Amino acid sequence: MLESYLAIPPLLGVLGLLVALGIYVVVTRFSEGDDNVKKIGDQIHLGAMTFMKTEYTYLSIFALVVIVLVWFSLGEGTAIAVLAGALSSSIAGWIGMYSATKANVRTATAASESGAESALSVAFMAAQSWDCVLPLWV
Repeated sequence: MLESYLAIPPLLGVLGLLVALGIYVVVTRFSEGDDNVKKIGDQIHLGAMTFMKTEYTYLSIFALVVIVLVWFSLGEGTAIAVLAGALSSSIAGWIGMYSATKANVRTATAASESGAESALSVAFMAAQSWDCVLPLWV
């Protein structure tokens, strides 16, 4: 009986990713603004992704050490669980940062072109995509 329930969390994670992808596609349809705004947004996005790459390099080394220690002290199953948790958490963080930096430009453009109500709509929609990915984090 328990085995049938073990499939539910991964399925919900995949469902969350699909919903987040759909929301991301909707958010990316909003205007990025003029070339200057796009350029600034691209630089912010590049900086954030460079930071994430550097951070994940160090975290990968740490996670590898922890996984090896867990493997030898608590066994293969626990080590695989730690690996799955580290991977899903990393994926959630990467998707969250990627979508947030892409949504920031669109939120700023919506604010300058259409006012606060439009900007809040874009921002809340982008936040909903993060809410769909958040279950991967835990």
